[in-house]
Amino acid sequence: MKANLSFKGIDQLVKHLDKAATLQDVKHVVKSNTADMTAKMQKLSPVDTGNMKRSIKMEITDGGFSGEAGPHTDYSAYVEYGTRFQTAQPFVKPSFDVQKGVFINDLERLLK
Repeated sequence: MKANLSFKGIDQLVKHLDKAATLQDVKHVVKSNTADMTAKMQKLSPVDTGNMKRSIKMEITDGGFSGEAGPHTDYSAYVEYGTRFQTAQPFVKPSFDVQKGVFINDLERLLK
């Protein structure tokens, strides 16, 4: 078996490598911002037994381009939005609102 290696269009190769490095940077921004948002949710989460606070987890999907964070208890929506017997104690939306601005700034910094 004979191996052959040739380079054609070195400019295209350099552009591709630059793009690949940029994609790794985007993955890093997604991961770090998802982790920060998870920590903010855990900090703002009201604590009675600590079950809901412990249930707040993050998950990175789509090969690192998407991140999800949130509580995994059945009653977290009642805490977030309240009921007719209980006032709302939001912890997901405030965390998201703060982190959204940071995330956008981080992505804009990558484009410069």
